[in-house]
Amino acid sequence: SDDEEDLAAKEKQKEQERLRRLGLERAERERIEQEKQASLRAEQEELNRQALLVAQRREEGKKKRLDKEKTNLASRSRDDLRSPIVVIMGHVDTGKTKLLDKIRKTNVQGGEAGGITQQIGATFFEKKTLEAQTAHLNETEKFELTVPGMLVIDTPGHESFTNLRSRGSSLCDVAILVVDLMHGLEQQTIESLNMLRSKGTPFVVALNKVDRCYAWKTCADSPIREALDQQAEGTLSEFRSRSTDAKVQLQEQGVNSNLYWEMGDDDWMNSDFVPLVPTSAVTGEGVQDILLLLCQIAQRKLWKQIMWCANLQCTVLEVKQIDGLGTTVDVLVVNGYLREGDRAVFCTLDGPIVTEIRGLLTPPPSREMRVKADYIHHKEVKGALGVKLIGNNLEKVMAGTPVMIVNEDDEEEDIKQEVMSDLTKIQEKLSVDKKGVMVQASTLGALEALLQFLREETQPPIPVSSVGIGAITKRDVTQISIMNEKGCSEFATILAFDVNVEKEAREHANEMSVRIFTADIIYHLFDQFTRFMEELAERRREEAAAVAVFPSICRILPQHIFNQKDPIIVGVEVVEGILKVGTPLCIPALGGLHVGKVTSIESNGREQETARKGSSVAVKIMNESNPNLMYGRQFDSTNSLYSTLSRESIDALKANFKDKLENEDWRLVVKLKKVFNII
Repeated sequence: SDDEEDLAAKEKQKEQERLRRLGLERAERERIEQEKQASLRAEQEELNRQALLVAQRREEGKKKRLDKEKTNLASRSRDDLRSPIVVIMGHVDTGKTKLLDKIRKTNVQGGEAGGITQQIGATFFEKKTLEAQTAHLNETEKFELTVPGMLVIDTPGHESFTNLRSRGSSLCDVAILVVDLMHGLEQQTIESLNMLRSKGTPFVVALNKVDRCYAWKTCADSPIREALDQQAEGTLSEFRSRSTDAKVQLQEQGVNSNLYWEMGDDDWMNSDFVPLVPTSAVTGEGVQDILLLLCQIAQRKLWKQIMWCANLQCTVLEVKQIDGLGTTVDVLVVNGYLREGDRAVFCTLDGPIVTEIRGLLTPPPSREMRVKADYIHHKEVKGALGVKLIGNNLEKVMAGTPVMIVNEDDEEEDIKQEVMSDLTKIQEKLSVDKKGVMVQASTLGALEALLQFLREETQPPIPVSSVGIGAITKRDVTQISIMNEKGCSEFATILAFDVNVEKEAREHANEMSVRIFTADIIYHLFDQFTRFMEELAERRREEAAAVAVFPSICRILPQHIFNQKDPIIVGVEVVEGILKVGTPLCIPALGGLHVGKVTSIESNGREQETARKGSSVAVKIMNESNPNLMYGRQFDSTNSLYSTLSRESIDALKANFKDKLENEDWRLVVKLKKVFNII
């Protein structure tokens, strides 16, 4: 009918209208989407353009900065020297700090952890002080001082030598290597020696503790040759033999040395000769000689290196809270100027920070920066000098990192990248597989030294998965506790060098079964961890001993059959490998017949745990599953006895007893794998 047709037509129209509307809506949505995409693309292009611009500007800035640094280097002169920077190194207890105190005539040693210098302090000696201290000796030496002074870093042995580097170059100009005349060269002294030589740093050797020589007559603070003239013949001969010993030991390390007054001019010019200076840190003989020698070395050999240069070279020594000043940063300015109001860039774990220098403080002359005293304020300082900076947001600055200044014509991004370069290098070296301990240290240099120690000087190297600087917090503990879930619980460990552990963190560590080892001295930290690893390895060995089977092949000696069954006691010769108590034995030739477990091994009436290749011993074999097994019936001396190996036992051997097996034993394991069809 017509009505129905109308209705159908209306329905059709409605449907068309709906579809048209849907089409319009969809077109509108697509238009909006396209606009959005276009604007996103434009934004991205703008961002890329900006990034490119920043990178370009950074590169231009870098080029300009490097050119400026070149120009500054070219304009140095021999008439404008800076103070040389001196580091004292040597074995624990050779008297490093005492010697420095004697030079400084003050006393810091009392306030040190275990008598070993911990925080880095810098003492500046003015030219006046140097001249006054060496006056007596200089009457005979006639040496004119041209250096403006001397900056001595009071360091914890060699860590800070590694600490004192800025953007790849070492800040230390000359070193005093303290050797105990009574003990000669010790392990740490040799380490320090190798470090100095690898960096090419010239050094003097102080043969300390001469006052311990037999019947030494004290001549307080006098030049050493005058003191030696006063000694009796016996004392002198002891001194001579001991100093000759030291010379020979240095020679063994490849160092030519001589008592400095016996060195001719050609020795001086010949760079590999090292002067020896006998000293006493307690009574002060020979201290003048050392000071004068350092100045001589600086002026004769190092003048090229210590010409003052306008390029800022500055390294953070430590960051500390001081009442009334807030967070301050102790820095060592080697070259260049620092001025109040400069915009300085510092390195932190969260990226670079830029802040204005609000104040520059130095301690009064000839006192050290670590001991509280009244500070002197400066508008600007010129290197080389240890100075304290005041500014905002310095809490997270890391010790051992460089400080740079953004000048008018510098590109801030370039300076930021340059300041962060050292840290970036460290982070690139961390354990890639994310398995390893966490290392926290007080300074970047200490962190580097510790990481280097763990990576290169420990056998086997200890993997490190994350690093931090400063106190240990609850967050650090949570972060490293993941190692427990990863199945390497030994690495749920924090090695903390010279940093505090918050109370919460310690409690949390107990809950999460994370170990925190703390120490003020790198070796102690390493010893603690190694001891822990050894105990762990020992525990694992004990657990694995049940599974691990040492490889062996034995021949039964038919003339030595003591008991034929339950237990079987026979004489055997170990043809290959290692036979241990507890080893299950079988005979592959008889379809892998299980003979039993070795319960004891005897040789010449003496019980022993193992028997190696070539030895003939009596063994007692128990077979609980088949006590009726009898020698002469199921097997005899024509059959060799083999250790029963399995995949698990080989894995247990590899994991826990690698060092107990020689190469030929491993070859036997490979051979037995074929015998037992182990894949």
